[in-house]
Amino acid sequence: PGRVPDGRELTLLTGHRVRAVALDAPGTGYAVTGPEGQRLLYLPPGGAPAGLEQPAESYDMVLADVVGRPDALARLRAVGAVGPTTDVVAVHLDHGLPPGPELGRRLAAAGARAVPDGVTLVVGAYEDVPDVPRRTLVLGGARSGKSVEAERRLEAFPDVLYVATGGSRNGDTEWSSRVAAHRDRRPGSWRTVETCDLVPLLEAEGPPLLIDCLSLWLTDAMDSAGAWDDAVWAERGEKVLRERVRELTEAVRVTRRTVVAVSNEVGSGIVPSTASGRRYRDELGRLNAQFADECEHVLLVVAGQAMVLRG
Repeated sequence: PGRVPDGRELTLLTGHRVRAVALDAPGTGYAVTGPEGQRLLYLPPGGAPAGLEQPAESYDMVLADVVGRPDALARLRAVGAVGPTTDVVAVHLDHGLPPGPELGRRLAAAGARAVPDGVTLVVGAYEDVPDVPRRTLVLGGARSGKSVEAERRLEAFPDVLYVATGGSRNGDTEWSSRVAAHRDRRPGSWRTVETCDLVPLLEAEGPPLLIDCLSLWLTDAMDSAGAWDDAVWAERGEKVLRERVRELTEAVRVTRRTVVAVSNEVGSGIVPSTASGRRYRDELGRLNAQFADECEHVLLVVAGQAMVLRG
């Protein structure tokens, strides 16, 4: 037994080549190349590769601390070391994680899987690689944990574009605190844009989009349509709003980007006392239903617990 110096490569009698990989934390990772060219990367607990070069050749299998260091997977994806066919297996899992189906769901969202102890893994068995949902809608009430759930689904991906539809509110310190809390949770590699013009973003090529949230987008759309005024709503507002929603859902249907959108689930309790309030409630319900129709994965978050409605 001994430690292989970082960057040093050993050739075994079997024909396997083992190279020590430098990390940004204590420990050493190992890249193994088989006699027939298959490539495997092992990362120890809490470790991520340091000094990655771009572009890199994709590994066939990666064994990593996906839950503890999702940013390691994001870094590997950013340089091409993890591609669509890379079998990412989560290791170093402990008893503090959610059980069974919930853990499997979280890992699948990151394009990873877990296997029971003692399982023999075959490098290159691409049929075991989970399909990452391309379009996801996360629903929930106030402070339900829906934004945290949405962010968690993309934390293992690089260069995510966070689309904040709420904009800024000058002089509102409480709102500023909410926005700051959101920003502090996000990985440093993510970018943020404040806009309600979602269709061009969905039509463009690019990294994953996280849209938070559709309920604020609807508020802006109803403002533009004059939908709060009963007379304007009856005359033209309803038609204008329906067209905006149709354009949005069609863009979601054809987008090539990975999209995770957040929206409020309302209408389960008190009936609003005004006609405009009831109108907003009804239109948000319609928007959520139409957006969900275009998504492979739909979640409802209640008291911090995510329930799968589709996917």
